[in-house]
Amino acid sequence: MPTDALASLAPETPWIQTLLGLVLLALAATAVNLVVKQVILRLFARLFDGMSLAIEAKDALPIVRRLANAAPAIVISRGVSLVPHLPAEVEMVTRNVCTAFIVLFLVLALSAALDLVNDLYQRRPEARSRPIKGYLQVVKILLYGGSLILIAAALMERSPLLLLSGLGAMAAVLMLVFKDTILSLVASVQLSSNDMLRVGDWIEMPQLNADGDVIDIALHTVKVQNWDKTITTIPTHRLISESFKNWRGMFESGGRRIKRALMIDQNSVRFLTDEERERLRRFALIDDYLERKRQELEAWNTELIAAGKDPVNARRVTNIGTFRAYVHAYLRAHPRIHQNMTMLVRQLAPTAEGLPLEIYCFTNTTAWAEYEQIQADIFDHLLAIMPQFGLQVFQAPAGHDLRGLRETQPAE
Repeated sequence: MPTDALASLAPETPWIQTLLGLVLLALAATAVNLVVKQVILRLFARLFDGMSLAIEAKDALPIVRRLANAAPAIVISRGVSLVPHLPAEVEMVTRNVCTAFIVLFLVLALSAALDLVNDLYQRRPEARSRPIKGYLQVVKILLYGGSLILIAAALMERSPLLLLSGLGAMAAVLMLVFKDTILSLVASVQLSSNDMLRVGDWIEMPQLNADGDVIDIALHTVKVQNWDKTITTIPTHRLISESFKNWRGMFESGGRRIKRALMIDQNSVRFLTDEERERLRRFALIDDYLERKRQELEAWNTELIAAGKDPVNARRVTNIGTFRAYVHAYLRAHPRIHQNMTMLVRQLAPTAEGLPLEIYCFTNTTAWAEYEQIQADIFDHLLAIMPQFGLQVFQAPAGHDLRGLRETQPAE
């Protein structure tokens, strides 16, 4: 259509001018969005290069997108007044909505910046013991709360101070609504300041079916990946109000505890004869022990006989005491047992299942598979060598034992 025709048509149809103005405004906003996005992205790239951070410009894309989205809103807010024949009410509503969008995108950009800060911090060595994710989430909550007030004030064309003054009456309601957030914030501060929990710690919390490694510490929740690869989510405040076991101390000590008992048949406990005692001296681990015992008992018994006491009062070596000395010497000579930690071989109170002989020591590794292998090797050896001392492991009679007993009984 000729230009003169458009000029002659425009005065008679003002809506065409309005439509053309809106189209031009939309095109301008789109162009500004694309240009600003590229400019901001390059600024971030130069900033990261100058700071020598181990990140790339693409890591800042979420921030760039949200900041760039605010640019079209600014263009529309400023340019809507230039659109001809646009009603004042529409112009006012458009400007208010654009202001609300500007606030929203700025807050979203700040939220993405906080996420980037957390990612950068997690690459530092102290991030495992001092996570800041919970604190950043508190800042996000404050940002979102403030943005809601500003957006509402922009849409209603009221001062934000008026809305804030009305929040005083809602303090009790807000305390109730954000009760879990406040509890979690206090718990996060206590967990971090007291170094009670780190990412990577192995914790046990049976009341919540949690037994595994901590994989995430947030404001409201702590995620634990159990050994069966399931995920247990624990409210942060419950880690303060309830007890849990942290195995970090075990890993830092370098040793893992073995605490297991051999149940010995008490009917097999007896004194050793002189021949049995001499035969056991072929075990190098207890040769010195038997020699010391021989000298000690000979001196004791000689004094006893000289005093005219009955020989029944004489002291003798027992098979269980000799076996206990052998176990202790065996652990002392074992290359995978930590020699600088507690080591005990002790008898516990007799039970209906036998006499418990408890082995209490620590391996020199904390790796789970190696620990189980070492423990199994130790008890394999002890169970196999017990008959050499005339001892038997207690075992409740099973169906096979009872059947064999019936077969040995004479028929009536």
